[in-house]
Amino acid sequence: MRPGALTVGTVHGAALLLGLAAFAHTLWHGIDEPGNALAFGTLIALGELARWGAAPGEREPAPLAAAGALAYALLGTSAGTATTHGVLQTVAVVVAAGLAGIVPHTARGHGPDPDHLARRVLAVGFAALCFQPLYNSGAVTEHLGQGPAYALFLVLLLVLTALCDAVLAALVLRARTGFPYGPLLRDELRALLGIGSAVCATGTVMALGVAAAGLWALPVLAVPLLLTQVSFRRYAAVRTVNRQTIASLARATEIAGCTPPGHAHRVAALSAAVGRELGLSGTELTVLEHAALMHDIGQLSLVDPVAGGATALLPAEEQRRIALLGGEVVRRTGVPEAVAVVVERQADPYREQPPAARIVRAVNAYDDLAGESAGAALDALERLRLGTARDYHPDVVESLARVLARGGPTGVTSGVPG
Repeated sequence: MRPGALTVGTVHGAALLLGLAAFAHTLWHGIDEPGNALAFGTLIALGELARWGAAPGEREPAPLAAAGALAYALLGTSAGTATTHGVLQTVAVVVAAGLAGIVPHTARGHGPDPDHLARRVLAVGFAALCFQPLYNSGAVTEHLGQGPAYALFLVLLLVLTALCDAVLAALVLRARTGFPYGPLLRDELRALLGIGSAVCATGTVMALGVAAAGLWALPVLAVPLLLTQVSFRRYAAVRTVNRQTIASLARATEIAGCTPPGHAHRVAALSAAVGRELGLSGTELTVLEHAALMHDIGQLSLVDPVAGGATALLPAEEQRRIALLGGEVVRRTGVPEAVAVVVERQADPYREQPPAARIVRAVNAYDDLAGESAGAALDALERLRLGTARDYHPDVVESLARVLARGGPTGVTSGVPG
């Protein structure tokens, strides 16, 4: 078994064992405070039903289900009455409600991500294990009371849970994709400042609100996160339109017969994979992908098309001219300046290029030179290695070789804490 498969299997196995133990314990001992369990279970199920807005392979929008699950894990009292549901019942309710909420999505062919489900179970179990035994023993109330110190304690527990979830998410992605762990962890930690902070804040306020006012506080406190989900949906729609516009512009070279079908999308996918291999993340990856999609758009300005669209075979000066033309075209489309800079500098000597331009140049050359046979692909990679004196950065070429050795581009998905 590959080390990556072993890591993923361990995470899934731990979540499965915890879930089974939680169900067995709850069925054997019965449900404590059924009203609380039903209310939080309903909130979690509705949160799963309301999950929308993220494209495949992208982060989920701020999930109400995660906030409700964390709030139940940190629930010590309800309307002033101490709770006794404990760790295993918390996990059982969260898993049962989550499964109920994803049934409609599964029926439409949008089943849950197993990694996300496993992380949800482990994160909730971790939060409940940190809180429930301490609270039920009376230690939390004795030392912190029910004032600001208690609220700060809940926030710190949720932050610790989110950090552990980020570490676990990056570990699973590293196992699945082979990309460096550092950039993946940076992506997860960056998400904590946005969606993750909304989840943690709402989970804390829900736990405190129910403790003071009872279950009636839940629907009121759920509204802010629902509004966040609506805002995320609008943002995701705008982002999708922007990417579709760029993809359509990239196809213009194919429709005009300047480049082979699928060339721009192959270069974009492979460039993104190489970028991750080299440690790029966030906005850097977005700029890289958009520039890779539009890297050949300068060919639309040529009177005589390049044979086969293979700019890598042209003299250096001609490559440079086409790149400059492409940069001007990109600027006229309203695409961010950073994308235009990458497009126009893709033909420069690599010592003068920004990292994204180095990647686009090497990957474009590989796709121009590689055929469908394994022999042609190996020859293309060898030609890139021979060109590392001036044209192609050695680190980029070796990263490209590692990505290809793993089977090419791999989709990366991430989730939010919980």
